[in-house]
Amino acid sequence: MKIYAHRGYSGMYPENTMLAFQKAAETGCDGIELDVQLTKDGTVVVIHDETVDRTTWGTGRVVDYTFEELRKLDASRLFGDKYGFCPIPSFEEYVSWAAGQNLVTNIELKTGVYYYEELEKKTLELVRRYGLEDKVFYSSFNHMSLVRMKELAPDAFCGALVDRELGNAGYYCSQFGFQAYHPGIKDLTEEAVKGCREKGIAVNVWTINDMGALEKLYQWGCDGAFTNYPSICKSWIDSRKQGL
Repeated sequence: MKIYAHRGYSGMYPENTMLAFQKAAETGCDGIELDVQLTKDGTVVVIHDETVDRTTWGTGRVVDYTFEELRKLDASRLFGDKYGFCPIPSFEEYVSWAAGQNLVTNIELKTGVYYYEELEKKTLELVRRYGLEDKVFYSSFNHMSLVRMKELAPDAFCGALVDRELGNAGYYCSQFGFQAYHPGIKDLTEEAVKGCREKGIAVNVWTINDMGALEKLYQWGCDGAFTNYPSICKSWIDSRKQGL
């Protein structure tokens, strides 16, 4: 089972910042999950919320800021002054760094609340520019965004994100060409995992921050777990591999 750092090492460092991504890489985790949106002037940026209010000292929607304006905001608000100033990264800043790392990246297309024009296209262009096609996969709560990504890149690995359990998810994903199902841990059942695996659909689960949930997913044969604490989860997985 693969361990993905959810928004980077977000349990200990400011989420979706280069610091959180770099610290995640140091844990030896298998990959990083991040979120992409578009600025007012069309720059792909890495941030989870559609507004900047929660993670910075600013206010308002991402789409109403230019990239230059957005870069002036400190994305480490939740940690006070512990880590100093942490800017919101452009997606290009991230992929230029990731090109030199032995990591897989799950790119969540944040098109479920505000549908950004050409976000899929612009994201894909940057992935291709840095030669990361085989080191990324895409997910979204807006499954039409995944359909669009498939139109642009038929071989793109896509996972259907859901915030509640979807019955017959394996069949659903197979019908739309999605290779993975990304449910939350809250409503997931072993039966649902089994149904996906019977259809050849990978199951990657969010957000796993306690050992009981991690062990349950491991026993059920899930393919991946997204966690805010990649160091702890990776250490536990490694211990299981060693039979400890």
